[in-house]
Amino acid sequence: MKTVRVWDLPIRLFHWSLVVLIITAIMTAKTGGKKLEWHFLIGYATFVLVAFRILWGMIGSRYARFSSFLFAPGTIIAYVTNKDAARKKYLGHNPVGSLWIFALLGVVLLLIATGLFANDDIASEGPLAKFIDKDLSDRATWLHVQVCGKLVYMLIGLHVAAIAYYYFIKKENLVIPMFTGDKTEDI
Repeated sequence: MKTVRVWDLPIRLFHWSLVVLIITAIMTAKTGGKKLEWHFLIGYATFVLVAFRILWGMIGSRYARFSSFLFAPGTIIAYVTNKDAARKKYLGHNPVGSLWIFALLGVVLLLIATGLFANDDIASEGPLAKFIDKDLSDRATWLHVQVCGKLVYMLIGLHVAAIAYYYFIKKENLVIPMFTGDKTEDI
C-alpha cells in the first residue's frame, strides 16, 4: 500500500467551509427575522468560496483540477452500468462523484444568483432585487427556495448516502481522507 496525497489543504478547507456555510445558511433562512442579514452574509461568503473553488479547479493540485475528473459520457455510462470491467478504484472522484461535484457547484451558483434578486415579502430582499420588478423577484425567490434549496438538500442526501455506501458496502472510509488529505492505493 502506498499513501497518496489526494485532497490538498485548500480542497479540504473548501469542503468543510462549504459544509458549515450551507448548514448555517439553512439555519438562518429557517429562523428568519434579523437572522436573514446573516443569511445574506453567508451567501456572499459562499460565493467567494465557490469562486475560489472554480479557480482552484483550474490551477490547483492534480486531484483538485476539474480536468482530473472530467469524464466522457461513455466513461460515465460504463461506470454506472458496471461495464468498466475492473470497476477500477479512483483515487480522486469517480465518474459519478464528478457529476455530483459539477451539479453541486452549479446549483450553489444558481442559489447564490437567485438569492441576489429574492425577497421575503416582509422586510428583506437581495441586494439586486431593487433593479427588477416584484414579479420577477418573486420568481427568483421561488427558484431560490423551492428549486435550488430542494436540489441542495437532494445533493447533500446523495452525498451522505454515497459516503455510507462506500463505508458499509465497499469498506472504504471517505471521511478520514477529507480530514487528512491522504488515501492509499495498491501498488
